[in-house]
Amino acid sequence: MGGVKKKPLSAIEKAQRRREEEEKRKRKGAAATTAKAKEQTQVDLSLSDDEIIKQIAPLKAVTIYSVARMFNIKASVANQIIRSLVEKGKLEKVGGFSGHYVYKVVGA
Repeated sequence: MGGVKKKPLSAIEKAQRRREEEEKRKRKGAAATTAKAKEQTQVDLSLSDDEIIKQIAPLKAVTIYSVARMFNIKASVANQIIRSLVEKGKLEKVGGFSGHYVYKVVGA
């Protein structure tokens, strides 16, 4: 009962330009995300426990994600740091549930 009518040339050209612009944006976005990932992996966390505690102390709620954001590291690395500080008695678990725990600095 009738099909799709043939589009005019101007509409076809506009659609083609839009597709090309989207591809450029995607390529540009992909390059930015890979640069960000490389930047995160080059973090050198050679701080001592006391220096880490000094930087963590002003936080209201010390969580894995707040520490990761503060030092610009992955959450798994922040989790290892927090666990080591808890084992050494410098941090104490005060709340949270299901892996999303809240800690406080002991003696502060």
